[in-house]
Amino acid sequence: ESEQAAANQEQREHEAHIGVLEQERGEVDGALAEVSQGLTQALVEAGRSKERRAAAEEALRELHGRLQTLGQERESAANEAREAIEAIALARSELEATEQRERETGELLRQRRGAIDGLREQRQALRIAIDEDREARQGIQANIEALEEKRHERHTALREIEVRRENLVARVNEDLSLDLATLYHDYEHAEQDWAAIKEEIETLRQKITRLGNVNLDAIGELEELTPRYESLQTQRQDLLDSILQLEALIADLDQESRTRFAASFEEIRAHFQDLFRKLFGGGKADIILEDPEDPLECGIEIIARPPGKEPQTLSLLSGGEKTMAAVALLLAVFKSKPSPFAILDEVDAALDESNVGRFNTVVQEFVEHSQFLVVTHNKRTMQHADMLYGVTMEETGVSKRVSVRFDERVDTPNVA
Repeated sequence: ESEQAAANQEQREHEAHIGVLEQERGEVDGALAEVSQGLTQALVEAGRSKERRAAAEEALRELHGRLQTLGQERESAANEAREAIEAIALARSELEATEQRERETGELLRQRRGAIDGLREQRQALRIAIDEDREARQGIQANIEALEEKRHERHTALREIEVRRENLVARVNEDLSLDLATLYHDYEHAEQDWAAIKEEIETLRQKITRLGNVNLDAIGELEELTPRYESLQTQRQDLLDSILQLEALIADLDQESRTRFAASFEEIRAHFQDLFRKLFGGGKADIILEDPEDPLECGIEIIARPPGKEPQTLSLLSGGEKTMAAVALLLAVFKSKPSPFAILDEVDAALDESNVGRFNTVVQEFVEHSQFLVVTHNKRTMQHADMLYGVTMEETGVSKRVSVRFDERVDTPNVA
């Protein structure tokens, strides 16, 4: 579009120049007519001086030369105008091709986004299916445990019945001198009205209970227990009120947590994008919530696009790229809420020389607020330190600490 606008402007200038040349040609034509008229008059008045005739002829030659020059300039301007028109046509064709490529790219981008949305929906469906399978497995496990517990209870009850039977046989043998095992050796079970038998047993137990002593202190005990009961009721109501207050407080805390988390997340996200570009020398990165509706419980996905690559998740990056992305995220958190002390253990082990330089440059931006202890074998990282600590073994089995201070490195006082 810029080249087309420039070509249009150039064409307008050529057209204006052509108009000026046409005007000058008209003026030359008029002058030529005047000169021709003067020549005619000069021929009629041939007797006039030869100097005037020579001057007129010289003027005529000059006008002819000027006319030829104007013709050449006109032809050149026409050629330039044709070239400008051709350039405009070429620019228009390139513009149309660019627009076509842009439409194709937009369509491809929409298809890719649709595919990504479909994959995300499939992933969410798979997660839901996994959760459902996990819940079903937990339910089956719970049923198995319940059946196992029930089997154990029945086994225990059976064992108790056997013990009671043995005790009963022993008591009958001791009290009545009867051997139940011998008497009921040929016993065959017959259906009994166990409900009637149980009712009769219950009736006999009630009669036995009624034969006991009457508690004459029951009224006094009731009077003593009534205040305690009322106190317990009051405490129960207080506990219920406290539960309601705690639930309201939990809801307020949850809302406040969501608000603060959202603010911190957006701040860290902006810092992460900026630090990612600094560490990679370009590219784009972003962190997104897997479930924005539940930010406090959902996972966080990191999308990174190093320079010259397509956007992809963190798990698909190389070792050095993963390290740089992790450092960018860590320092983004530091930038949002600075930490007074940090330990980086072999962070630069997977980085090449250019990435190590960018890593050290970014770390230098944080030394005003944080003190870094970096475990490294990289010489370029050591050059940025204020103090070096090492361990040597001059004698076998005896370790000795060695430290070196770089007093001249006063510009990085918080890196060791």
